Amino acid sequence: MKNSDIEKLKLSLYECNKRKRTVVGVGNVSFGKDFIIIGGPCCIENEKETVRMAKRIKDAGAMMLRGGAFKPRTSPYDFQGLGFEGLKILKKAKLSTGLLIVTEVLDTRDVESVAQYADVLQIGARNMQNISLLKEVGCINKPVILKRGMCSTLVEWLNSAEYILSKGNSNVILCERGIRTFETYTRNTLDLSIVPAVKGLSHLPVIVDPSHSTGRSNLIEPLSLAAVAVGADGLLIEVHENPEKALCDGNQSISVDRFTQLIQKIKKISEFMNSIK
Repeated sequence: MKNSDIEKLKLSLYECNKRKRTVVGVGNVSFGKDFIIIGGPCCIENEKETVRMAKRIKDAGAMMLRGGAFKPRTSPYDFQGLGFEGLKILKKAKLSTGLLIVTEVLDTRDVESVAQYADVLQIGARNMQNISLLKEVGCINKPVILKRGMCSTLVEWLNSAEYILSKGNSNVILCERGIRTFETYTRNTLDLSIVPAVKGLSHLPVIVDPSHSTGRSNLIEPLSLAAVAVGADGLLIEVHENPEKALCDGNQSISVDRFTQLIQKIKKISEFMNSIK
């Protein structure tokens, strides 16, 4: 990419916030100011387990609950989520715990309905360049987590964010979730270099998803700690009470106990990084 192109992109991305870093406030937390930890299952399975797990991850230190009600699976025969029933369960979990809710929206026709239940809308990797969906979430007054596409460059990712910003929604949080490479040991390859790179070009906060990026629960802890060290503004981690029996992506989920232990380590790394700034 030419330097002139990078400068144009810089001007475009900074324009709506006068070159200041964006802080995205959601309830009592702020992306870009606080270090935000989001935890929860890949998909919502039932009410009892969801509410119980929400209470446990809140006690562990999570600020937000993630859970998929609509799931875009690779195979059409895999569990696709509970749909609007899943959204109702998330609402009950919020009422029981006070945790803010993050969930994915897949269809332009569902944006307003999903926004009634979610505090933050998520645009998944498969939809990063779904222009119609980006424009639609750009027209609502809800923060949006925009995941990087599995084969997308930095500039393509930032331009997708620009579609949302250009429609008037300045509350965009970027999420690195791994890219597809020739490596087969992991589900994807986590690109931690993108975190400081994004911060050099954009005013937007950026978080990291170590679950989808690796597909392996044993790699979540070290890469979460590394994400803190390179300057990420938060983490999006898949947590399940019984990963072996999860209906979706159990192999990349950690137990609540491991999540609790990880948060304690995250706090120590975060304190150390703040001390050397």
